[in-house]
Amino acid sequence: MFIKAIEEAAQFTRAIHTISRYFGSEKITPGAATIFFVNDEGYALTCKHVADVLVQGAKIEKKYRDYKAEVLANAENPRKQTEIAIKHGLNSTAAIQLKSQFINCADGIQNINIQVHQDYDLALLKFIDIKNLNVKNFPVFKKDLTEIKQGKSLCRLGYPFPEFNNFRYNPGIDDIEWTQRGNTNSPQFPIDGMLTRFIGDTKGKVSGIEMSTPGLRGQSGGPLFDENGVIYGMQSRTKHLHLGFDLENKEIMVNGQKRAINDYSFLHLGECIHVGVIKEFLQKHNVRFAER
Repeated sequence: MFIKAIEEAAQFTRAIHTISRYFGSEKITPGAATIFFVNDEGYALTCKHVADVLVQGAKIEKKYRDYKAEVLANAENPRKQTEIAIKHGLNSTAAIQLKSQFINCADGIQNINIQVHQDYDLALLKFIDIKNLNVKNFPVFKKDLTEIKQGKSLCRLGYPFPEFNNFRYNPGIDDIEWTQRGNTNSPQFPIDGMLTRFIGDTKGKVSGIEMSTPGLRGQSGGPLFDENGVIYGMQSRTKHLHLGFDLENKEIMVNGQKRAINDYSFLHLGECIHVGVIKEFLQKHNVRFAER
């Protein structure tokens, strides 16, 4: 049903790869998110929480550099190291490095302007002074919002389950870095579902679309589209509704033996930013887009 639509959406949908490291560890954690381009001027959409990660990277690394500089200045008193870490808010749960890469988006990326929506999980990116945009086809947004109805089957596209491993920890300079070796890509992953309910904001405005299936980690910022590839929204988050079908000390047979299990069931529903909100945001920033 969505074969052609996925092929079309893949032409303007791209991955963001991230690597991060936490205080006191050399282990690198890979992550991913999604953006999709709007037009040939270098405008793209993603979630506000994804854009926040892009902005926070430099701030996180500066805090760690400041910490290391103070530790070095107090090298004669190693007992102060813990005190300095506390001063800078660093512990085992604090990220100290965060780096990002835009995959197959444009050549010569040096500067990106980011505008975030005041109320919704939505951000607009503008790739500035690039040498070449590696996107040639662009989305068409749903024009008649009254045709978006409960029961409609829709699909999302993004990059969950990251498989890229082109990174390493460099102990010589205490840094994480991208490399030219290893797998540089992760496969795209579509997931379909039914429009279950609409989401309203505090003013009663329809601002979101709820789906019967979850949006997966890494799909945040990816397009929501119909069987014709027309954009209905953008994946934002997933909520978890307790079903009440709980099992406690339920005996089941496993390999011929009885086992007592506990199981607490939840329904995982994806929440998407409504296309109406997206179009208003694009119009506010004078961004050209196509409708059908």
